Amino acid sequence: MSKVELISRYLLDKLQEQISRSSTIYILTSFAMKSGVRLLNGDLKAAAERGADIKVCVGDYLFVTQPEALRELISIHPDIEVRLYRSEGVSFHPKAYLFEDAEGGYFIVGSSNLSRSALTDGVEWNLGLDKSVDEGVFAEAMEQFLKLFYAPETVPVNVETIADYEKQCQDYHQRHPNLARTWVEAEEIELMLPAEQKEIEVSDEPPDFVRETAAPYGTIQPRFAQVEALRRLEATYEEGYDKAMVVMATGLGKTYLAAFFARRFSRVLFIAHREEILRQAKRSFERVMPDRTGGLYDGNQKEGNADMVFASIFTLSMKKHLHAFQPDSFDLIVVDEFHHAAASSYERVLRYFRPRFLLGITATPDRNDNKDVYALCDGNVAYRIDFIEAVRRGWLAPFRYYGIYDDIDYSQIKWLGNRYDEEQLLQAQLREEVAEKILRAWEQYKKTRTLVFCSSVRQADFLSKYFQRHGYRTVSLHSKQTSISRKQAIAMLERRELDAIFTVDLFNEGVDIPSVDTLLFVRPTESLTVFTQQVGRGLRLYEGKDYCVIIDLIGNYRNADVKLRLFDTQRGETKKKARESVVPTVPETCELHFDVQAIHLLEEMQKKRQPRKERLLADYRQLKQELGRRPTYLELHLHGRSEAAEYKSEFGSYVGFLYWADELSDLEKDVFRKYESWLVEVERTVMSKSYKMVVLKAMLERGPSGWHQPITPQEAAPFFHRYLTEKEYRKRIDFSDGETKRLWEYDQEKVSRLITRMPMTKWSGSSNGLISFANNVFALQFAIENEHEEILHNWTKEICEYRLHVYFERKGG
Repeated sequence: MSKVELISRYLLDKLQEQISRSSTIYILTSFAMKSGVRLLNGDLKAAAERGADIKVCVGDYLFVTQPEALRELISIHPDIEVRLYRSEGVSFHPKAYLFEDAEGGYFIVGSSNLSRSALTDGVEWNLGLDKSVDEGVFAEAMEQFLKLFYAPETVPVNVETIADYEKQCQDYHQRHPNLARTWVEAEEIELMLPAEQKEIEVSDEPPDFVRETAAPYGTIQPRFAQVEALRRLEATYEEGYDKAMVVMATGLGKTYLAAFFARRFSRVLFIAHREEILRQAKRSFERVMPDRTGGLYDGNQKEGNADMVFASIFTLSMKKHLHAFQPDSFDLIVVDEFHHAAASSYERVLRYFRPRFLLGITATPDRNDNKDVYALCDGNVAYRIDFIEAVRRGWLAPFRYYGIYDDIDYSQIKWLGNRYDEEQLLQAQLREEVAEKILRAWEQYKKTRTLVFCSSVRQADFLSKYFQRHGYRTVSLHSKQTSISRKQAIAMLERRELDAIFTVDLFNEGVDIPSVDTLLFVRPTESLTVFTQQVGRGLRLYEGKDYCVIIDLIGNYRNADVKLRLFDTQRGETKKKARESVVPTVPETCELHFDVQAIHLLEEMQKKRQPRKERLLADYRQLKQELGRRPTYLELHLHGRSEAAEYKSEFGSYVGFLYWADELSDLEKDVFRKYESWLVEVERTVMSKSYKMVVLKAMLERGPSGWHQPITPQEAAPFFHRYLTEKEYRKRIDFSDGETKRLWEYDQEKVSRLITRMPMTKWSGSSNGLISFANNVFALQFAIENEHEEILHNWTKEICEYRLHVYFERKGG
């Protein structure tokens, strides 16, 4: 095989050759047509059947990709992963085919999309390169593909997301009929659509690292929050949990905490989504355990034999690299927060490994933002401290927040689903009068060393030059900056040779500058997670820093009012007032100051908040699309953006919500109407202990046709005892008082007496006649029709499993 070759006709032959021999097959195209998919259908199916790792990413740019092509792709084989890149109008034109096997690799980059003409006799130019030409470039191509494949802009292709895409397709082509007709009449003709260049704000520069000062850690012993968190983590492990998460604000040393906890395990795997985080974690772990070996496992290095392996999730999500390890290779796996990557890639990796313990660590305080880590750890939060509590305790620097009114009208700027249209945003931002207002606010409130968070490279450059013209020493630091490195800029800021660094997203994670004492936000807050991380950049303790100044432009952009909850000491508490104040309550050592116009704007935004029912429906639909099916109640709790309890509160039961949302079949609607009172009873019955749901679970174990039959305490006793004693934390929470502790060794008569007295007698008395307990028999007091048995069994089981999970999750915390 030639090492480099031009392929101008019949790319299909080369693809079929490579697919037939490869164990890794990655396809990235701007669009896919059903004709092109069908040409590769048989080859891809055969490869999947022999266990190849196959991933296909296609774009939705101008809705050229056919819904039928997506259906064809997901029908080939269930193990083929397909994702759709939602371009939201941004140019998306890649065409690449990557292959790897045990002997080597091959990749093709060129002009051919996934259509018949592009793969056969169309006029196309593609360059095929053997991996041996440049193994570094090949590794980078594989890594970049995976980062794009799992980017936040992508969604899994399934029946739900295809249905949504098809509706958008139809709407778009109704509004652009000429384009639609072109593709109907000649779908095989490549349409090279005009593309506007968009600045990509992801750093490709070699990582520069700022080593944390040794002072905070001294002899590498746990300090501050780490002491509490480590004690709670170790107790969690001793109680029989096999997974947990820790929520610790940026600046409290969550990575060091993980290292201290890791001392009790022989081999450790640390997984993250960014190289900077991996390298910093490696240094932290090696300082805590200098006698252990540490190795990186990413696109460039494969040091998998070390005692402590620090691996990129993108590398591990490749089957060949995942299977380079045995499932039991690691005793402890630590997962760093991963809001930038798809949760499915982590789930796949963690399904493969069988560690003694899984630890998720995150700095984001809101469940909405760390729901993926939360779900991976089964909702078990071993320790939690957000930055507000850390400020109260003196573990992070206090702050003075200044909310400055931003008169840009963001309602006139197009929203692209997860960000504002960049060109429209820049037209509003890159004005002298806007820069002047920012400069004056900064001059009024700043201290000595400033980080400025911008929304784009062009905004960072514009503002930096504007500040320079007014006599200040500034630099715009981003991926396109070549005249100064990140490391140099940070050193100059620390020495006060710079007044400010203007940046985009380089300082969200992985780099700490404790001396920074002023933060300036000149961007709309699109993500509460990102805002949380950026605020954390200024709160580290540092000699001579008595507080941090936060200067924040507040406009009518999305989340402007929501983000202020971050500063609220009463966040999450039940408020008796009809409407919460838009001004949060902050620690005594901190201050909040707002322009009057900003206050009025926030109050107006609060009034217009999305109604609760509609928000719950939107969050439900988002999760349904991610899963490709209706989520179970427990999945809604673990993965949903809204708390599952809100659905119960608003609709009486989860099934009640499904009924309201028209998510039930006609038969399911009949079942809901007939047995609604039962479903509400199971949802709402008081649980001071888990016993009611454990007895119900024992009944449900008998299957759809037998679950509702009467049961005696003696029949329930074996399952009841086994369930409450098989996990240490269940024993500790619900089976360890004076009486039940004596029942750790099974005694049917004594366990039966407990069941008689506690769940059966009590539940029958509070069930409004739905349950009876007489003559030693626990029975449902309503008939269930045969055709309704399975549906009602499944719904009851979902509620039961959800309530047990939430009960032990809450009690265990």
